[in-house]
Amino acid sequence: MASKETLEIVRGISQAMANSYDGALDDKGEPIKIGLKREEGHPVLDSRVMDGFKVKFSGNRLCIHYQTDVKLKDVHENNFENEIESMIGDVKSWLQKEYKRVTGNSLKLTAHEDPEVTVQNLSRVRTLVQAYQWYNIGGVDAEVPKEPSEDKLDPTVRKWLDLGGLGKKKPKNVTRKET
Repeated sequence: MASKETLEIVRGISQAMANSYDGALDDKGEPIKIGLKREEGHPVLDSRVMDGFKVKFSGNRLCIHYQTDVKLKDVHENNFENEIESMIGDVKSWLQKEYKRVTGNSLKLTAHEDPEVTVQNLSRVRTLVQAYQWYNIGGVDAEVPKEPSEDKLDPTVRKWLDLGGLGKKKPKNVTRKET
C-alpha cells in the first residue's frame, strides 16, 4: 500500500497536470506558458503547431510523454533530437514549478534513462514525433513491480478457454463427424 506522502505527491502532480491544458489561465488571467510550440504566435491568425504532453506513473517513476507534428525537413536537421530532449526538459521544469506552486513543496525528478524518440511519416511533408523519458520521483518509496502478476482467471473461465482450438477437448453435446 502506498504511504501518505506518496499519495500526496501523486495528487500534487495530478493537480499540476490539470493546469496544463491548452488555453489554461493563471490567477491573473494570463495564459500559462509551459514552453510548448503551440504557445508561439497568434492563436487565430498563425498556423499553430500541434504538440502536447502527458505523464504516467509506474511505481516510483514518472514518465513524461511529448508528442508533436513537424515538417519532414525539420527532422533532418542536426539538432532535432536535442530539440526534442530540451522540450521534455522544459516540460519537466514547468511541472516542478507548477507542483511547487500548487503544493508548496518541491518535486525532485532525476532522469532514469535516456529519452526515446520515435518519428513516423504522416505524409511526404508532415511527420509525427513521439518521445518519452522516465524519471525517478524523489520521496516516493514504491517499487516498480518486477515479476509478472499471477494468473487470476476464474476456474470456469479457464475451463471454457480450454475447450477452444484444434486438438482440444470437445463438449459432450458435439455429435458431428470428424472431417
